[in-house]
Amino acid sequence: MVEDPAAGEVFEAAADDAVVAAALGPDGAAGVSADALADAITAELAERTADLQRLTAEYANYRRRVERDRKATIDTAKAQVVSELLGVLDDLDRARAHGDLEAGPLKGVADKLVTALQKQGLEEFGTEGEPFDPTLHEAVQHEGSGHDPVLGMVMRKGYRFGDRVLRHALVGVTDGPGNGDGEQQDSTNAGIDANGIG
Repeated sequence: MVEDPAAGEVFEAAADDAVVAAALGPDGAAGVSADALADAITAELAERTADLQRLTAEYANYRRRVERDRKATIDTAKAQVVSELLGVLDDLDRARAHGDLEAGPLKGVADKLVTALQKQGLEEFGTEGEPFDPTLHEAVQHEGSGHDPVLGMVMRKGYRFGDRVLRHALVGVTDGPGNGDGEQQDSTNAGIDANGIG
């Protein structure tokens, strides 16, 4: 509450101390021009608007961060569940390789499980002839010179969930197509030159 000394009236302050101080003169009397009062109110309004904009931006950033963290938590939980089922998928692959999943009820269950996991984002990788990538494949055997290596034998498929590798493929690596022939020909030519025939 502020008292107007000239009129002897008491009124409630509608703005901060800065606005009240601008409205009252240097000796505490109300006698400031309307322009000075308007400038003080405009400055106060600009400050409050800037505060509100800053608060709104902070809240928007907070919401985005919470949503990102929530999605990351959900993805981590899904990846953990899917990781536990990789052994089941390996058993199904072995059964398929032995012909046990040609027909019958187990084939239907296996297909439904694989489809459900793929819908959640599970991808398998590691097929013969695929280029070797040390970030995705774990090589336990290597044949050839090492130029343009490709997967020769896949001992265990690899799986990824989104951009996260759940399990590396266990593979044997060999030279890419065309490299072995060229090197064999070069070594044959070198042998001819060494024997003095060339």
